[in-house]
Amino acid sequence: LPAGLAQWFPALEVLDVSGTGLTEMGTELLSLPCLHTLLAKNNRLGGPGSLPKGLEQAPLARSLRVLNLSGNRFSEVPPALLQLRGLRSLSLGGNRLHGIPPDIQELHSLEFLYLGGNFITAIPPELAKLPSLRYLVLCDNKIQSIPPQLAQLHSLRSLSLHNNLLTYLPREILNLVHLDELSLRGNPLVVRFVRDLTYNPPSLQELAGRTIKTRNVPYAPSDLPESLVRYLSLASNCPNPKCGGVYFDSCVRQIKFVDFCGKYRLPLMHYLCSPECSSPFSSASQSSTSQSESDSEDEASVAAHRMQKVLLG
Repeated sequence: LPAGLAQWFPALEVLDVSGTGLTEMGTELLSLPCLHTLLAKNNRLGGPGSLPKGLEQAPLARSLRVLNLSGNRFSEVPPALLQLRGLRSLSLGGNRLHGIPPDIQELHSLEFLYLGGNFITAIPPELAKLPSLRYLVLCDNKIQSIPPQLAQLHSLRSLSLHNNLLTYLPREILNLVHLDELSLRGNPLVVRFVRDLTYNPPSLQELAGRTIKTRNVPYAPSDLPESLVRYLSLASNCPNPKCGGVYFDSCVRQIKFVDFCGKYRLPLMHYLCSPECSSPFSSASQSSTSQSESDSEDEASVAAHRMQKVLLG
């Protein structure tokens, strides 16, 4: 960047240095107290010293609202960017990122996050702690699963996951009540599905906990060690309507197909308390088959008006 930039343009608000071959941005940036939009796409940034030292303490850390570093060579999200607490839009698409740092949760004002076209394999649960996030773009990566915590992104309107390695979606995605667009094309879930029925038998502690919960055995916190009281509070209800059981750590992972928008059937992950709840030879399972299907239709009616557009092909 040219020396004296702040001296020449002390009130500069928007700076676009895209496609200029930049390998680093100098300390001149730190003296631009009014800059709210910085576009530096399609450069050669990403090596040591690409960003000026002291960025997180500069006035720019408070004024910057939009930062676009797409099409560069970053292999990780620079830690200094996670200190830009006023940032509302961050674009790092088309870089060489292999992950998303958990500290992304520090960007509380973030509304738009673009990380498409990288090598990201997993989404940290901490991403769900961005209360203002409305648009999340994670397309063209190598993501294999979606953490259920993502359902906590109550402001999310658009979720782009196309061209990844997803074979199922967490059931909790139905809780994204403001989601208008969900893009899933180019994932294995569109053409094939995973049914994982592996099951580890429950421990004696879990069997005892299940009995206490299902039979409503009364107890007071003073009756049990604090660790057991906390353990009993973690019981999850089996979604099989004919079961009424609970589970703690031992459960069966299974795919449930749910209609979206009356046209597509998507595989959502859910958990059962035992293999008998999913076995075709179980009377409980047989009697709940139609109920399960009707549950899917009920979910579909709820989801249809939430997700106005589901892109699969």
